[in-house]
Amino acid sequence: MDVDRYGTAHTNADQRALAPFEDATHAVLAHRPNAGAALEAAIAFDPALVSAHALKGFACLTLAREELFPAARSAAQAAREAQRDKGDVTAAEAALVDALALGIDGRFGAAADRLHAFVATDPHALLHLKLAQSLRFMVGDVAGMLADTRAILPAWDETRPGFGYLLGCHAFALEETGEFAAAETAGRRAVALAPDDAWGLHSVAHVYEMRGRTADGIGWIEAARPVWTGCNNFAFHMAWHLALFHLEAGDDARVLHLYDTEVRPRPTDDFRDMANAVSLLWRLELEGIAVGDRWEALAEVARRRRRDTTLAFAALHNLIALVAAGDNTSARELAAAMAEKAREETDQGDTIRAVGLDLAGVIVSFGSVPREAAALVALAPRLQNLGGSHAQRDVFVRTLARAAADRGDRAALDRVLAARRRLKCDDRFVADLAACLDQRPGLLIHG
Repeated sequence: MDVDRYGTAHTNADQRALAPFEDATHAVLAHRPNAGAALEAAIAFDPALVSAHALKGFACLTLAREELFPAARSAAQAAREAQRDKGDVTAAEAALVDALALGIDGRFGAAADRLHAFVATDPHALLHLKLAQSLRFMVGDVAGMLADTRAILPAWDETRPGFGYLLGCHAFALEETGEFAAAETAGRRAVALAPDDAWGLHSVAHVYEMRGRTADGIGWIEAARPVWTGCNNFAFHMAWHLALFHLEAGDDARVLHLYDTEVRPRPTDDFRDMANAVSLLWRLELEGIAVGDRWEALAEVARRRRRDTTLAFAALHNLIALVAAGDNTSARELAAAMAEKAREETDQGDTIRAVGLDLAGVIVSFGSVPREAAALVALAPRLQNLGGSHAQRDVFVRTLARAAADRGDRAALDRVLAARRRLKCDDRFVADLAACLDQRPGLLIHG
């Protein structure tokens, strides 16, 4: 048995394969762009390296694109064949293969649980912890994220490789559960220990977003440009956070410049890149800021994805793009595909039944028929199920709040905003909504 630098145990590995596998693990931890090439190099040295095949499968799985599931299945099959070739595999390898199979079956939560069950027996298995957090993030299990990191932190110290990346994961879990002071402390320490820890850096940015510390947020992200601009497409997400701070500061021209040059510098269809772009433009629209013809490029991607409901979070962002571009036909097709997905007994089928269909109804009818107050109010606390972060889901909260304001319903608006205020302080958007209602007292609806 060989244990690599980041704690993954391999069965009878070709020693030449360990260094590139460590490089791949580091790329996952630090959100660097070389994970795929490093995995291919590891497999070239050891075609039966179980963990490398499994990690390839996870890379396909977490992209949440329907057409990549065959590649994920192929990687899972290669991992199982490698298991047979190796014979008696390590518990670390078995956990990765089992979790990948569960994820391919649409059971992301169960996959994260399988990884956590192994990490409970081997708390230094950092790759397993990072993958578990990624999966829990996609299904909105913030309590699980925090439980995972809290359980293993006592087994770590600064002398163990990767401790900074673990702290970055812990910082994000703390932030998403509202422990902002602890999150900022952990995130800053993570970056001090691992200067390329983009996730820890990002966690502190989230704290500043939730607390309305706009100047701190801009300064923090700008100071770290050498780190996050070297990331994979996570760089677009960091630019998105920077744009949010400038939006709150009222610098609309800067926001649009960031959109064109750093948030959406090229027309990818990665759902995370689409979420950045769609949610930023929609925020601008909701605040009455013209965005020109930028919606059409996003709508073109969304049209191609109008039947892909692999991830509700992604589908709903695509739906916004279609509605914003005025393509109601494609929007209805996507909503119908979500209704079909809701029949599945999978994590995402459950999510669409619980919140996705109702939220899709609000989005599709946005700007035309104001939704009834009860529907808007009931949706707000259920958005957690969609996955993503509080900052990302705020685009949906804003949509509900604007729909309530458009009804002239102060009571519904207050209840939607009450759910928002559990973690996020009021901002310019809330002030604008209040001003809008104050100007139309005769239209207020109560009850």
